[in-house]
Amino acid sequence: MLSYPAAIPLSSRTLNHLAGLIRRHRDQRRSRWRRLDPGRQAPLALAHLRNGDTYTRLACGFEIGVSTAWRYVREAVDLLAAAADDLDTAMMRIRKLAYAILDGTLIPIDRVADQKPYYSGKHRRHGVNVQVIADAAGRLVWASATLPGAAHDLTAARTHGIIDALTNANVMTFADKAYQGARGSIRTPFKRHRYRPKLSRRQKAVNRAHARIRARGERANATLKSWKVLVKLHCCPRRATAIVQAILVLHHVEANRYPG
Repeated sequence: MLSYPAAIPLSSRTLNHLAGLIRRHRDQRRSRWRRLDPGRQAPLALAHLRNGDTYTRLACGFEIGVSTAWRYVREAVDLLAAAADDLDTAMMRIRKLAYAILDGTLIPIDRVADQKPYYSGKHRRHGVNVQVIADAAGRLVWASATLPGAAHDLTAARTHGIIDALTNANVMTFADKAYQGARGSIRTPFKRHRYRPKLSRRQKAVNRAHARIRARGERANATLKSWKVLVKLHCCPRRATAIVQAILVLHHVEANRYPG
């Protein structure tokens, strides 16, 4: 099999951060000799997460076995996910924002044995639901754990306690029509119902202004999905949360906004 060098569009800061986590983990466990040192295990995991490289390609490129590549990537993902902020910690930053933008996105997955909970009728495909909070500029601030794709965005936000957290912090939050009825500090556009009059001119103007603000939140979804492994997950859906949380940590390190 032929191999070739490839680039990972990330800074050395991100590489050093992950290598440091791996090194400390090995020191704590007094790990024995490994095929790859932390400085090479880190780019192995980053190539999988950022570029979406398969374990077979990684095994060829790093001259290790496929199962070894799988173990190394899984270890790195778990270390990163353990360092991710929970909602309470993230709220310390979110409450300082002028306002927040809440949106849900679907991460596609392979079809699984128990298909029904993971099938999203809205997107007409199997996947997992992730709730994303962005700041006023559309930058990714926080992402939730995953739920089966059949979960409605409002149900998912309530399940994670996002609505209560934002309301208690008194953070005005813009969301789309999927969050109608959320109340609290969540602001959604006016919705015309079948047996009600058409929207007034004022309501339409409010909806246009709301859409301009909420559209910035799509940047956060695009930022999350710029990590190619999320184009379509080929692993067990139960691993999706760890992967999303690991990517969230790496994104913050790369952006150098929340290095702690």
